[in-house]
Amino acid sequence: MVNIGNMMKQAQQLQKKMTEAQDKLNEIEVEGASGGGLIKVVASAKGSIKRINIDDSLLKNDEKEILEDLIIAAINDARQKGETVTQEHMKSLTGGIPLPPGMKLPF
Repeated sequence: MVNIGNMMKQAQQLQKKMTEAQDKLNEIEVEGASGGGLIKVVASAKGSIKRINIDDSLLKNDEKEILEDLIIAAINDARQKGETVTQEHMKSLTGGIPLPPGMKLPF
């Protein structure tokens, strides 16, 4: 028979670990780049944008649309890398047990 007290204790420990994992993912930085490195975006593994670096060679009036597209591409690259880091981190936290498709605990 399953001991409910032990299950509750394990659930509380897992919740604490999940909270710690969220905090750690806010500290981990990933860098996305586009345009051969002319645009770089640094974000947390959870997707919060921290810095954008635009190469001076791009700052011309007639290239505004290109610049905007490159920034979007760099942000998306950083977000994708952050999702990968998050999945790897969560996999280590759950002991390699796969979560059901579409389930992104606790985010």
